[in-house]
Amino acid sequence: MFCTQCGTPILETARFCVGCGARVAAAAAGPSIAAIPTSAPVVPPMPSNEQPPVRPAAAKHSTEVKCSWCGGVSEGALSCPRCGAALDAPEETSESGWIEVPGRKDMAKIQLGNSSCQIEGVYVPVADLNLAAGDSIYFTHHVLLWKDPQISITAMPMRGAWKRMFAGLPLVMTQATGPGRIAFSRDDPGELMPVPLQPGDAIDVREHLFLVATSSIEYDWFPTNVWLKTQQGNETETHYPIGMFMDRFTAPQVPGMLLLHAAGNVFVRQLGDGETILVKPTALVFKDPTVEMHLHFEHPGTIFQGWGSWTNRYLWLRMIGPGRVAIQSVFERIEGETRNLSACSYATEQRW
Repeated sequence: MFCTQCGTPILETARFCVGCGARVAAAAAGPSIAAIPTSAPVVPPMPSNEQPPVRPAAAKHSTEVKCSWCGGVSEGALSCPRCGAALDAPEETSESGWIEVPGRKDMAKIQLGNSSCQIEGVYVPVADLNLAAGDSIYFTHHVLLWKDPQISITAMPMRGAWKRMFAGLPLVMTQATGPGRIAFSRDDPGELMPVPLQPGDAIDVREHLFLVATSSIEYDWFPTNVWLKTQQGNETETHYPIGMFMDRFTAPQVPGMLLLHAAGNVFVRQLGDGETILVKPTALVFKDPTVEMHLHFEHPGTIFQGWGSWTNRYLWLRMIGPGRVAIQSVFERIEGETRNLSACSYATEQRW
């Protein structure tokens, strides 16, 4: 491009000539005539009865998540609809093999067939059940928190009333039938743990930890055969570190739900065939029926070598696999642990 006044070459974007300072006339906007094609291809209009080609839909990404606790598969949910466990938290396993039972978020909902259960609260959780017409559950009477007036309440007597009364266990279970709402609480800080049972499954629960179960689950109980006797002067007393009896819950034909209340956090360990673990007796929550158990004593190597001296004796519960063992982080002191031991059920021992 050249200046029209003095002929000095200038840039096309310049506004003034660098030679004489004259204003440069603005170029016409738009492309040059040479850049415009003389003949452009004409695209025929699309007939109105034809549709544009449809692109194949993009493949959907699966959002299915498998619950680490009960194995249930759900899609697009924050908590498992079968057991209420939080699905957005990874499974936590310690280096020693204990799996932390996943917690339940406040207001987590569990579907029980046509009925449902909502876990409300964190420190002292409440099981709020909405029972459909004809659905029923059973529980011990002292855990009932509130209910709708139309809920039908009946007694479910159990065998061995005299033995149960002697052991301090309830003589009857209470049964509730819908429709309506009913809620339960242990009235104690801890964790409310749903345990789904599939047909053929069974679980042994330490006494006083059971909260509520669906009526599709059968209830039974059996003696633990774990005891010790202590002597103080002429008085002899029998103690049961895990209770005189254990509760056994079984799902014979259809799935069911069992609700337990444990203190602190709950951890589960899968024992292999013949594998053993020593646990605090009062920390036991539940075990599989395949897991055997008996007492175990350990004696540190001190100057006190007497069998009955509390200063050199540790009392354990030996669990023998195969099967699951669940413990709670909060446990009670063992009754009679510090007294002189006079007799006990089958036990093993180790002296250091």
